[in-house]
Amino acid sequence: MDVSDLKGLTAEVKKRMDAQIDHVRRELGTVRTGRASVGILDVVHVEAYGSSMPLNQVASLSIPEPTLILAQPFDPALAGAIEKAIRAANLGLNPANDGKAIRIPVPALTEERRKELSKLVHKFAEEGRNGVRQVRRDANDKLKKLLKEHKISEDDERRGLDDVQKVTDQHITLLDEVQKKKDSELLNK
Repeated sequence: MDVSDLKGLTAEVKKRMDAQIDHVRRELGTVRTGRASVGILDVVHVEAYGSSMPLNQVASLSIPEPTLILAQPFDPALAGAIEKAIRAANLGLNPANDGKAIRIPVPALTEERRKELSKLVHKFAEEGRNGVRQVRRDANDKLKKLLKEHKISEDDERRGLDDVQKVTDQHITLLDEVQKKKDSELLNK
């Protein structure tokens, strides 16, 4: 193992930590902020054609107004199933079906609900930070193992540990920023 392999290890660590951040961003996208966003419907699955399908595969989603989501089924026969799936998703949304399209008004959030959602945002962010730390732990263990097997020098191990820590710090900071942004969207209404 030479120094170029350490670069490969750092690249792998960065890739795995980026995946953690992407996961947290997707999770936070499902948290409702009082403004319409098609991301809050990502968890909705519709029973269609004998299987469970994501809502965005059976209807086109748009936001004609800041507090309204419009779902237009590709097959009008699925309108009832789509409406039922949105209600069953327990998102606090009350869809209205006019036969051609489903109007989904996004109600304003109560102060209590904002605080609950803020706790959820913090939970998702903390899970992301824990995932990043786990990646760091795995990388550090690999470096220590390589040193023990005399495949790298102590200097290379130290350099590798420093690089992994720098990448970790960058990703933790990024997660903190993502969390702050979502929190401000939630609480500053």
